[in-house]
Amino acid sequence: MRSTIRNRLARRAAPVLVLAVGLGGCTALAPAMPDHAIALPADWSAEGDAPARYDDARYWEALGDPALSTLVDEALAQNLDVAQSAARLTQAREALAQARASFLPQLSASGGGTQGFLDQNAGRSFNLGVNASWEADLFGQIGNSAKAAAFDYQAAGFSLADLKRLTAGQVATQVINARATAQQLAIARDTLKNQDDNLQIARWRNQAGLVSSLDVEQARTQRAQTAATIPALESSLAATSNAISTLVGETPGRVRNLLEQTVPVPTPPALARLNAPADIVRRRPDVRQAEATLASDTARIGVARAQLFPLLQLTGTIGTSDLGPLNLFDAVTGSVTGTLTQLLFDGGRARSQVRSARAQAEASLAGWRKTILTALEEVESAIAARRAADARLTDYLEAADAANNAAILARSEYQAGLTDFQTLLTSEAQLLSARNAVISAEADRAAAFVRLTQAVGGGWNGANPAQPTSDDRTAP
Repeated sequence: MRSTIRNRLARRAAPVLVLAVGLGGCTALAPAMPDHAIALPADWSAEGDAPARYDDARYWEALGDPALSTLVDEALAQNLDVAQSAARLTQAREALAQARASFLPQLSASGGGTQGFLDQNAGRSFNLGVNASWEADLFGQIGNSAKAAAFDYQAAGFSLADLKRLTAGQVATQVINARATAQQLAIARDTLKNQDDNLQIARWRNQAGLVSSLDVEQARTQRAQTAATIPALESSLAATSNAISTLVGETPGRVRNLLEQTVPVPTPPALARLNAPADIVRRRPDVRQAEATLASDTARIGVARAQLFPLLQLTGTIGTSDLGPLNLFDAVTGSVTGTLTQLLFDGGRARSQVRSARAQAEASLAGWRKTILTALEEVESAIAARRAADARLTDYLEAADAANNAAILARSEYQAGLTDFQTLLTSEAQLLSARNAVISAEADRAAAFVRLTQAVGGGWNGANPAQPTSDDRTAP
């Protein structure tokens, strides 16, 4: 039963892994994305569109907002979560170096001197020695440990790349939200000026006996309600700016001053057809991280299994001693010892560790498959969101144009006494709502662009910070 499970896991993981490590090997290859490991659709269900004709590794520049691009670049360089991930990458690299060091013998030197007294043999003696030990990797315990560490290192690199991808998207989305809030704040202040005029007109007409005080009270109500939205928008803008400051890795202040300017919401580029789902999934660093984790956990099955087999250790010593330092090397002695050990009984601990390693690999396999499904879900949902945002913006632009015309007509007719104040209030409220809706739709469209580009792997140039170098290879 145990061998059946092991073989099944190996067959399922084999398409994911390229493990070219052995006593004579010298290269660690990254895991390869299998085409048949999970059933991928041939095309997207939502007759897909996706950003194209720009460098999606730096897709934020396509939005045409210099401040946004600057803040994203600063976040990628200064974000503290990215800094932590980079430190974990360094830690994984050192763990790999430690694992590979086990292939080589360990040497230690010792030396000392003795001064005797209060007996007939009182005198001085000196000694020097070198001790060596080496473990033969007969059944792959060291080799599989090195494989696991190598894939852990690659997984840490993909994790760093994915965190940068997500961080760039967070900053871009927050800046888009800040731009929209600043625009809505400007609209509220502009509307408040119009409502001040409406209130003044209502008072004049009331004083002239043309209308009742009801018009004045309605104008006051509308103005106060609009005025109340301004502090809320200011608070929202401050909170968004402060969140961006944290992402950039600095204290609040500078970003808020930068984003308080009234700048149009970024306009995303035109869309083109998506690549095939299999191509998109390959471009996702989170999928590559899951593959590397699966490869590492599969290698650890071999580490656990090796404990069930004999262990060969060679130790050797070379030493010398004499009564004086000048004659220290006149007599040199040495020895070599080979020890073969075999586990006989440990209460089932070693076999339990093998079963535990298999279970962990099975869990990683499920996690890898889930990561792929999540990637597909994100792309499909982002396609729908982008298309919906485009459609909503078109409709809201038409509504805003109509509401603006209606408000102009209502104001003119009210001043001429041709309509009541309630009609003016209704048209002004509709205009405010339509203008805010346009800004929201523009922000949704830009955010959908960011979301879709990220979903298809944008924000990552395809390079792994943990790619093997000439000094970072699998040990022989």
